[in-house]
Amino acid sequence: MHDIRYNEVNDEIIVPGRSSSILVFRGGAHGQEAPIRVIQGPDAQPGGSRLAIDTVHREIFSFGRGGIQVFPLDGNGNVSPMRVISGPDTQGPNSSIAVDPINNLIATVGRGGESILVFNRTDNGNVKPRNVIRGPRTEIDRINQMQIYPEKKMVIIAMPGLQGLMEPPRTFVGAWSLDDNGDVPPRWKIEGAGTTIKKAFAVALNPKDKEVYVTDMRLNGVLTFFAPKAFE
Repeated sequence: MHDIRYNEVNDEIIVPGRSSSILVFRGGAHGQEAPIRVIQGPDAQPGGSRLAIDTVHREIFSFGRGGIQVFPLDGNGNVSPMRVISGPDTQGPNSSIAVDPINNLIATVGRGGESILVFNRTDNGNVKPRNVIRGPRTEIDRINQMQIYPEKKMVIIAMPGLQGLMEPPRTFVGAWSLDDNGDVPPRWKIEGAGTTIKKAFAVALNPKDKEVYVTDMRLNGVLTFFAPKAFE
């Protein structure tokens, strides 16, 4: 499992499971406890190892059918997706995904892992991204995981560097506006030897204390950065 989400409204833990499934556990689950709901079956077909949730509109975003699938947050069993963003015009959304329920946007990764695609939250079918962030000035080699800070309409992304390298020469955490489009450099970055980052894997945000948390694949640890500019 490469992703996990917590639904604070219903006190539930949601993870992508094996055999094309989405598993929902009680927040207080312990030991060999079965999930309280499972989205799985021929009509559902969730795939991939990443997901995102929207507790405002009560939706789960997953991957499958060649793109993004949207399920009801309380879905259970062989549930058909409510919407599917898939087709040649979508530029192959895959890998990580984040949802902005305030501005009604989705950020995800484009085909090849070197671009950020921004869609409207309610998009459905073979739709073009509203924005595509791609090019040498972005410094994007590969995107692993992302979070959105809706209040500032920013997407914050962990960049682990080129595939296959133990300690890539370019690994960082970077931020872009969801309104950015084209070959746009990051608005801000966390990078460099002083950060001790060796291979950034995932990122989480704590706006209250103005902190950014970064997991590192090589350090096998979690780094905490005081980054007020991330929330300004």
